[in-house]
Order: sequence, then C-alpha cells, then structure tokens
Amino acid sequence: MLYKEKLKDTPKEVLNWRLWYGVFVFGLMGAARGIDEGLIGTSSELEPFRKRFGLDEGTEDEQANRLGNITAMVQMGSILGALVGFYLTDKLGRLWATRQLCIVWAVGIAIFMGGAPTGSIGMVYAGRFIAGIGIGQTTVVAPTYLAETAPRAIRGLCVCMFAGAVYLGIMLAYFASWGSSKNIAPSQTQWLVPTSMHIMFSGIIFITSFLALESPRWLIKVGKHERAAATLCKLRKLPLEHPYVQTEIIDINDQLNREREATRGASWLGYAKELLFSSANRYRLMLSIMSQLLSQWSGASSITIYAPEYFAMMGTSGQNEKLFATAIFGVVKFISALLCAFFLIDFIGRKRALSIGIFLQFISMLYMAIFLQIDQNVGEEDAPQSPSQKRAATGAIVMIYFSGFGWALGWNSIQYLINSEIYPLRLRALGGSIAMTFHFVNQYGNSKAVPKMFLDMGYAGTMFFFSVITLIGLVWVYFCLPELAGKSLESIDAIFELPWYMIGRKYTLVEGQGGLSEMYDKHTEKESALYYKG
Repeated sequence: MLYKEKLKDTPKEVLNWRLWYGVFVFGLMGAARGIDEGLIGTSSELEPFRKRFGLDEGTEDEQANRLGNITAMVQMGSILGALVGFYLTDKLGRLWATRQLCIVWAVGIAIFMGGAPTGSIGMVYAGRFIAGIGIGQTTVVAPTYLAETAPRAIRGLCVCMFAGAVYLGIMLAYFASWGSSKNIAPSQTQWLVPTSMHIMFSGIIFITSFLALESPRWLIKVGKHERAAATLCKLRKLPLEHPYVQTEIIDINDQLNREREATRGASWLGYAKELLFSSANRYRLMLSIMSQLLSQWSGASSITIYAPEYFAMMGTSGQNEKLFATAIFGVVKFISALLCAFFLIDFIGRKRALSIGIFLQFISMLYMAIFLQIDQNVGEEDAPQSPSQKRAATGAIVMIYFSGFGWALGWNSIQYLINSEIYPLRLRALGGSIAMTFHFVNQYGNSKAVPKMFLDMGYAGTMFFFSVITLIGLVWVYFCLPELAGKSLESIDAIFELPWYMIGRKYTLVEGQGGLSEMYDKHTEKESALYYKG
C-alpha cells in the first residue's frame, strides 16, 4: 500500500529485473567499506593478529598509535580514491570505473594478507592503503550510478541499498570473525580466512558488472545519444516514444544544455570555480561538507570500527562474548538500514528520517556517557557490581544497539543519498568526490583519534563529546537541509536557486505546466512555484 500511492505516476514496466539487477550490483559495493570496518576492529581483538603485528608491545600510547595506523590506513587510501573517483567515473563511465576499482581493491588486500607470514607491518600499511584507493572510489561510483538510473519515486530506496550493503558487509564480517575465533585454532588463519571476504566480494562485483547497463545520463553527457536512448528503453522496459522515456530524455538534455552553455569551454578548473563562485553550488558544497563532518564525528563510525572495545567498556567480558555481541550489533544495523530503505526514506522524507535517527543516536550516546561517568569501574575485570549497576550496564549495552539503529536510519543513509541528489549532472561526480573525500578525511581522523581520546578524555568524556556533536547535527538538519523526496534530479536545481535562508525550510515544488525542470530568473517567480508546508 505504501508503494502503490508513491508509484501511481510510474509505469509498472519500469520496475523490471534490469533495474533491480543494477541496484544489486552497484548497491553491493557498499559492502566494501562495511567488510573492512567490521573485520579490522574484530581482527585486532584476535591474539594471533595482535602478536604478529605487535599490538601489545610498548606503552599504551604506542599500542594505540599502532592500532590507529593499521585501522586508518584504508581511510588514507580512500581519501585518494574519492579524489580520483570523480575523474575516473566521468572518464571511463560508471561500469569501467567499477571494474578497475575492484581490481585495485583486491590487489591491495592480497598485499595486506601477504604480510602475515613475516609480520611485515610495511606490507600491512601498503596493502591497506592500496585497498583503500579502490574502496574509496565505491562511495563515488555507486551512489552516482544508483541516483542516475533509479526512477525518482524510489530513488531513495535504490541509493539506500548502497548504505544497506555497508551493514551487510559489517554483519558478515562480524560473524566471520566470531566464527573463526570459535572454530579455527589460534593461528594466522583465524584472521586471514575472514579477510578473504574482500577478494570474494570484489570478484562478485567485477563479474556481475558485465551484465549491468551503463548510466543513460552519462552516455548523454559524453554525446552517445542513440546508445543512451536504447539503454534507457532497456532500463525502463518501455518503447522510445513512451511519454515517461521522452520526458526523462528531455529533462536530462535540458539540464545538460544549460550547464554546457553556462560553462562553455571550461576545464576541470572551471568546474571547480563553478562550485565555488555560484551561490547555489556553494550551498550544495556546504551540505556535502557539513553532512560528512557532523556524521563522522557523531561517534557511530567509531562504534562500528571499535565495537568489541565498546562492549568491553560496558561490561561485556571474554573474547567470544565480545565478538558475539558485536556480531548481533551488525545484525541490528543491517536490519535497520533495510527498514529505512524500504519503508521510511521515500515515505516520511529524507529530513524527517534523518532527524529521528539523530535524536535516537543522541539519547543513546548521552545515556552511555552518563553511565560511564557514574560507574567508572564497569570495564574492569572482577569489579563488584550491585544489581542496579548491572541493570544500568545492560541498559548501556542496549543503547549501543539503539545508537546503531539511529545511525542506520539517519546519517548513514543520508550521507550518500543527499550527495548523489543535490548536484547537477555536470558536477555530480565532482561534487560526490569532494563529499566522499571529506568523508574519509574525517573517518581517518576519527579512527586515529578515538584510541587516544579514550586514553586522554576517558570513556565518559569521549561519549559526552559525541553527544554534543550529535545535538549540533540535529540543529543543522532542522535549519539547513532541504527535503528532496519525490523530485526528479533535474527539478532539484530550482530549489537551490532560492535565497540561501529559505532552502533548508519546508518548501516543496509544485509541478506546474512549465515542467519540473523549469528555471526561474527572479526570486518572485521562484517563490511562486513553491508553497510553504511548515
């Protein structure tokens, strides 16, 4: 019933196997990040891994630095991957960009695993950095492709499949580490077997990409109009003369022609200037940067990477117990991401879903911070606990799961979706690349900083810090984030032509006779095409 009303203007032929196959292939790329985040935190809890790479040697500061370096090296590589991702995505196309990143990803992991026999920390750093170059590109290529090929009525669902696959990867990684710790005798095989999931997934995506269709929007952008029309007909399973197909082609061409006229003869430097010197594009850039900054420092990413340590600080003891609790955490996040994608993001709107998710995350972080401040001995072995302390500790563990639900509902879905929607076609890959560069810069800083924050600020102080950032994010969403649910990619331009102080308020385009992609030259004309819902 939910989808019947949403899809009333969408021909039933559009929801065909070719659309869902593309969503599967490109959505699955989200698992690249998830597998790494899930594996590196749990692998570092395994005794063979810790001994081989000296994670228990030296002072506490040296141990924290070494763990931070190993963990964050993928983020370092991902920064470079996100930077080159826009060029390769536009130069090679969405399909060939996917294939080359799969090769880079697999080669890097092979080098990382090759460090096991000798304990070469250099091979660990180099391999994880190279793998990061491939993984970083997935966050540019996949959301761009999904946003460009999805019907507008379910664009949120399609792009959120990428976010959902992040947690598919995390869940599988957590269970793989837990299973290997229980069933494989302590040896390097304990972490090498789960790590091989990287190579399996990169191979699956590489092979299945050969049956996927290229993005019609990219084909039009590079001048392959006949191929673009034929591809769009296959993708929508409709004839070329069908009004749905014709409208989509006209909208894409109109937007691209306007962009080309505005930037005729511009080089890549010209595109960068266009991003910086256009007030509409500066607002888009602000949304990209702030969404990454606020999401990455809300604490959820650190819980995903260092989940076993978080469960330990809340009173969970024993390696198997911590890894099992972590595995269940992965299940909670995966199910939450799917619920958000299928039932929320396109129905209650991006802004409302994000606000609810951030609020749940804030309550969870604040509870954990207060609990850790009051019961400072909870993580110590054999520390006596009263019945009320045990109940409070159980509540703190539940709050870890609760924060995962809030993150999956809020920031995790929006940080990919919003950046794939807000930019015009000419700047989409560049804008997405900049957004994901900030994503990995902040994730790198987060993964490097959190072990030191635990030492310098204490567990409670760290959680209070995350609570404050989460609250700031909630305020920012209320005032700055526009609602884009149900709009075509081409129609979104009109929203950013409004005065900056109106963009984040609850306005919605009214579809008039001029069409969704109509541009307005005066503020009065812009505002006449909108109505206030708040």
